Amino acid sequence: MPKDVFRSEPKAPVATARKKTPRLVGRRARKKNSLMHQSFSSYIAFGYQSTACMCCFFTLYILLLVCIFPMLQTTPAEIPQGPLEGAHLPRVKNERLVKAASNLRSSASNLRSQFRKWREGNSVTDKSLLQETATEFEELKKKRYSKNASSFTKSKNSNNQGIETSGVIMLGMHRSGTSMLSGLLVQGIGYNVGGPLIGAAFDNEKGFFERVDVVLQNDEFMKSQNIWWGSRVKHYDSEKAYEEYKSGKINFSEGAKGLEFLNDKKNTPWLQKDPRMCITLKTWLKILDNPPAIVFTYRHPMEVAMSLNKREKDFPIESGLRLWILYNMAAIRNSASLCRVFTSNDMVLAKPLEETQRIADELTSKCHLPPGTKHMTQEQIDVFIDPNLQHNKKQMKKEKNGKILQEIKKGCVIREYQSQYDEGSASYKRELALYKIAMEIYCDFESGDAYKDNYQWPGLSE
Repeated sequence: MPKDVFRSEPKAPVATARKKTPRLVGRRARKKNSLMHQSFSSYIAFGYQSTACMCCFFTLYILLLVCIFPMLQTTPAEIPQGPLEGAHLPRVKNERLVKAASNLRSSASNLRSQFRKWREGNSVTDKSLLQETATEFEELKKKRYSKNASSFTKSKNSNNQGIETSGVIMLGMHRSGTSMLSGLLVQGIGYNVGGPLIGAAFDNEKGFFERVDVVLQNDEFMKSQNIWWGSRVKHYDSEKAYEEYKSGKINFSEGAKGLEFLNDKKNTPWLQKDPRMCITLKTWLKILDNPPAIVFTYRHPMEVAMSLNKREKDFPIESGLRLWILYNMAAIRNSASLCRVFTSNDMVLAKPLEETQRIADELTSKCHLPPGTKHMTQEQIDVFIDPNLQHNKKQMKKEKNGKILQEIKKGCVIREYQSQYDEGSASYKRELALYKIAMEIYCDFESGDAYKDNYQWPGLSE
């Protein structure tokens, strides 16, 4: 079957009637016809205004070219060479200026050469200059810090009026009743001591109320300077200890625990007690967030010396008297800028309830320490204070009736005591001389003269 059978024949085009468009009449028709017959030349026809504007433009353009033409004629030879080469500078036509610039460059080169030779001749290097600069900077920083610290502590003086403290530090020589007084303030008034604490022992049956971490850190501060709590304490340098703390030279792992507790406002009012604080106080003041209040207490020097002699297995009376002087002197000197409340072991034992409450009240009213959470009662006093724990009282009562060796001032005398040395020996004379000095300070504590700013402390050789 042929293939074309299925093809359809093409249809013839159908003629359609053309739709006639109506003619536009009137004004619209005339306007359209005029636009259709408009030529290109009608667009570039110039009138008077167009011609005037074109003339002004070309005149200004020519004036601008005339002004910048001299700058376009600058040659590379006229631009001064050197560090400013390639910069966009005006032409220099004066040869004297060019010569002067050349002389200046030559002089600067000679000065650099001479300076280089001088440095080589004097062994001056960049490293040595940096080291010297760093040293001078540290000295200036140290002076500025000391000045700021001095002004800061002076502003806190006069009982730190207007400055709220967050805690109190107990200061006093070893064996001076600091543990007893701290226990009364912690258990009776409610001051926060934290922990862990050193446990009770045969020589302190009611407890020490000393944080283990702070005690260990104070030992670390002293050990770094070859100092022990009972030896060479006079040579402790608080500034050196602080620098070692800042530089990381000294181990501060234990101190960091105690510092975290003391700087935490949630623990207010806290109490920190360690007799070593008499020596290391200034180091701690620089790392505490807020200045603490101080409670200072003291005890008769011979009682302290005899107590140390018993506890430390024949600790010399002479050494105990020397430490009594040094610790109490350091406590008063180092805390001079802080708000302080003074008491004594005898005052606490005479009226424990009244004296403890007085101390707490003064810490709040005078030093702005927030009050404790408890109120002292007589029952707490009876449980905590045992007069039998004052082991040397009986011996001291006997000596109070002994022969008077010397009257230091009115109402203050040195009586005969039981010495370890033969009377008249060199050791006895040293011991007696220290006892006289200690008793003079003790009498000044009793009268209050030792707390004055102009008090003259004795000079002791180590």
